[in-house]
This record gives sequence, structure tokens and C-alpha cells, in this order.
Amino acid sequence: MAGASGTVETTTVLIHMIADYGHGDLAFAEVRQRLALCVPEADVFLTPVPAFDTVSAGFCAAQLARTEGPPERLVYTNVAPRADRPDPRQDNEGEQLVAAVLPSGVIVVGVNSGHSFSFLADEAEVREVSVPEGGSQFRSRDLFPSVVADLARGDLGGLGTTLAPERIPAPPERAVAYVDGYGNLKTTWSTAPVENGQRVQITAGGTSAVAVVTDGTFAVHHGEMSFAPGSSGWSTAGGHRHFYEVLLRGGSAADRLGQPGAGDPLDVRAL
Repeated sequence: MAGASGTVETTTVLIHMIADYGHGDLAFAEVRQRLALCVPEADVFLTPVPAFDTVSAGFCAAQLARTEGPPERLVYTNVAPRADRPDPRQDNEGEQLVAAVLPSGVIVVGVNSGHSFSFLADEAEVREVSVPEGGSQFRSRDLFPSVVADLARGDLGGLGTTLAPERIPAPPERAVAYVDGYGNLKTTWSTAPVENGQRVQITAGGTSAVAVVTDGTFAVHHGEMSFAPGSSGWSTAGGHRHFYEVLLRGGSAADRLGQPGAGDPLDVRAL
């Protein structure tokens, strides 16, 4: 569309990039630079997750893609542990690039590793993307940005066959989904085992602590732990799913529970 000056106006696209390079790592800067070359009209925001942590990557991707936001947005994930085959990889081959187009039109593109697409498969078909699986150790910089650019502009011509359901594992149940910067544990629990106001024992690994089930994460005294609907969740075909969160008011729930990671089982039971 031409503006008053006769120049062509472009629509700004929001790209969320989720990867395990490490906060402030050179790799983030290199991929951001390549995206700026391939899709200069994009605003790119970076969200780091722990190394090889596909559960955190998948949870973050769903939270950004399935909640309210501008329609012109894309989520680009890259957590590629290359753990799908234990044998030596030829030509730096990695997991296949795939994409999901949500009913809202939001696109999530990334490698099909572990649980990276587990929180999306109930909402949209996940389809293969035509791109070489090898050819570079740094595929997210060298091979994927041009594909991301096409998808960000609405070109779906590179999408291929729909993945069979068994190729995408279900999200881990009653587990840690993501640990935020405050040490709050976002979980895949969507209900509590007891009524509000009652105490529960929460166990992660071999470490246990007492928490109060509440309807708000801060509805406990300073120094107490709550188990309550947190800030994460999204609309579903059947309504809305809200995820419970473990929060230690004034401290770190992750520290109190021995630093569990995403995907670790979280046992919650009445005292």
C-alpha cells in the first residue's frame, strides 16, 4: 500500500523467538541479525529457555501464540537437542522443521523436538516445512530465517504433509512447565486436589514443602507458599484453561523445592 510520500508501506510483524542459546548469547544476536536481513519489517523479541528444554519452549510458544495479541505475529522456536536419533548425524542433520497455523492465523514454526509443539497440537495441525534437515551446525541462522520470513508474510506455500499425531507427544501431566525469573513454578495442573484455604504438600524430586491452595498467588502471608491459578493459560475449544502456579511470597519457590526443571513431575496432595 502506497503512503502519502509515494513509498510502499509495510505491515510490522511481531516475531517471538524462543531458543536455548543462553541469555545474551552471541547466537541470539546472529539469528536476530539474519532475521533483520530476511524480514526487515519485523519486530523480534527474544525469550531464552534452558538448554535442551523443549517443555519450556513449547509452553512459552503456546502462551505467546494462543493468547491475545496482534494478528500479525509469528512464534519461532529453536530448541534442537538432536536427541531423536542416537546415531551419528550426517551433515549436521537435526530435527525436522514444522509449523502450526492456529485458527487465529498465528503461526508457530520450529523444529519438532521433544515437547516443542505439545501444547499446540490440540488447537492446530502441525505440518512439515520444506527445508533441508542438514547443511549447517547453525540451522536457525543459516537455513531457517528465509522460511520464517515467508511465513511471516503469509506465504504458506512451503508447508507440506500434516504430521501424524504420534509424532507429537502429549504435554507432561501434573508437572512443572516453566520456571520464571522469580523462581515461580508454572505447572500443567489445571485444578487443585483440595478446596481453597486448605494446605497441601508439594513435592518435586525428593524435596517437599507446604503450600496453601488459594484463588490468587499472593493470597498468603509473606514467607508462605501458594498453589493457585497463575498468570498463564489460554482459550480452548471447550472454554479456557488456566494453569496453576507455585509461588513463594518474598522468595523463590524453585529454590525451596530444590530447583526442579520443566517436565519434572510435581506431586500435590492434601495434608
